[in-house]
Amino acid sequence: MYVTHDRALTALAHDTVAVVAELRDRTEITDALFRFGLGQDLKDKALFASAFSADAELDFRPAAAKWGAKPPLMSGRDTIVTTILGMFTGRVDTTHQVTNPRITINGGTAHLTALVEAQHLLIADRTKHALLKNPYDVDLVRDGDRWVIRRLVIDNTWFVGEPTAIFG
Repeated sequence: MYVTHDRALTALAHDTVAVVAELRDRTEITDALFRFGLGQDLKDKALFASAFSADAELDFRPAAAKWGAKPPLMSGRDTIVTTILGMFTGRVDTTHQVTNPRITINGGTAHLTALVEAQHLLIADRTKHALLKNPYDVDLVRDGDRWVIRRLVIDNTWFVGEPTAIFG
């Protein structure tokens, strides 16, 4: 009787540890996307950079194609951080809202899809803005206790305003 009870408690403890580990991973995976958005909004280089692996890729081409822009594929964390923050700091205020995250985890890799609403306002002329609703397709890798973005593809469902004024 006690042997069966001990086995049941051991199994329950093992299941509890597994559930807690998965919940922690899911929280950290979502947090990578929060660091991406908030890092831009605060113009916080360290926070923004913490969202990416060193070999990350950011592909904004699908979204930009909706208004006729042709940005390059950005490769490497330093290039992404320098390009994005260089384009916005002192020129554009942003706010990002992340919704509808869906996550699959496969060992040390994960896939995340989410909707991100991103507001962009020109600092010099607040009448010029672009509000974008963008589906994000994200591949992530485990980096110690954190998860970081290895590949991010941003598409666009709709926009209002003047994206060309914001992004060039």
